[in-house]
Amino acid sequence: MRSNAFFSRTARRGLAAGALSLGLLGSACAAGIQVTDAWIRWLPANLPAGGYAKVTNDTDKEIKLVGASSPKYGMVMLHQTVNKNGMSNMVHVDAIAIAPHKSMAFTPGDYHIMLMQPKPGIEPGQKVPVTLKFSDGQTVTAEFEVRKPTASGPGDMKGMDMDHMHGMRH
Repeated sequence: MRSNAFFSRTARRGLAAGALSLGLLGSACAAGIQVTDAWIRWLPANLPAGGYAKVTNDTDKEIKLVGASSPKYGMVMLHQTVNKNGMSNMVHVDAIAIAPHKSMAFTPGDYHIMLMQPKPGIEPGQKVPVTLKFSDGQTVTAEFEVRKPTASGPGDMKGMDMDHMHGMRH
């Protein structure tokens, strides 16, 4: 009996490790909600950072994102950049509705996740867990890639930390 339990535990660990290496667990999803292209524009000197991602609602009903949290930041809020009379201001948002079978892109200059009070040690190249909270009680935790201040999107090579890749031009 003990060997079966050991084998079962060992098999589960092996399958999980294999799935991680294939990237199968890297895409965050829960009951029809997917989070992809998740990244953070890191700023030095403990300044607040912006979190960006694509949230897809594959359900048949509207979902409402009502909050976020991260163990790496003391305060996390939903924000939107609003342009009024030629001035850009960030405003707190209580909820963001995502229609059935639609996606919402959190991008610089629009809706974003404001990450404040960073814990020590966050730097470009790392991944930070961020949990998105929805009005129906669901949560989705995604790994957000920390990028340099010059980053402008998930495919932006300028935001990647490639200092460890000797001999490559960047």
